[in-house]
Amino acid sequence: MTKNTLKLSLKPNEKLYLNGAVIRVDRKVTLELLNDVQFLLENHVLQPEDASTPLRQLYFILQVMLMNPQGAVEACEMFRRSLPLMLANFTDERIRTALKNVDRMVGEDKVFDALRAIRALYPLEKAILSGAETDASPVQAEDAKRPLAMGAH
Repeated sequence: MTKNTLKLSLKPNEKLYLNGAVIRVDRKVTLELLNDVQFLLENHVLQPEDASTPLRQLYFILQVMLMNPQGAVEACEMFRRSLPLMLANFTDERIRTALKNVDRMVGEDKVFDALRAIRALYPLEKAILSGAETDASPVQAEDAKRPLAMGAH
């Protein structure tokens, strides 16, 4: 049986959030993850002050689940309370469908995939908030091409 591995290259002083641990490297290093892990790279971490739209707030809640396993139960409860409110307030079917998929991913403990899916919605959220979309839904955006959180299998 062959295992899938994932190699991460980190720059000096870059942080990696790995299964709740914060790791900082002092020099350029490549890590090879040989088993299932959930992690965030430092540049993928959303700061609290940047959680300024509904989707970014939802992202932040899920991010807490990855970064702070001790608070994961409370964060999951907050996610479970927030998601129905978002589904009730968003009228754009693309966002509603994606949020239902996010819910499924979280239920399957694929939080990193859920974060990636939320990030992919940022441009649509931005368009809606700026009035460029005809479906009025609360939302804001940013480049969603880079993965935010990943897991090695």
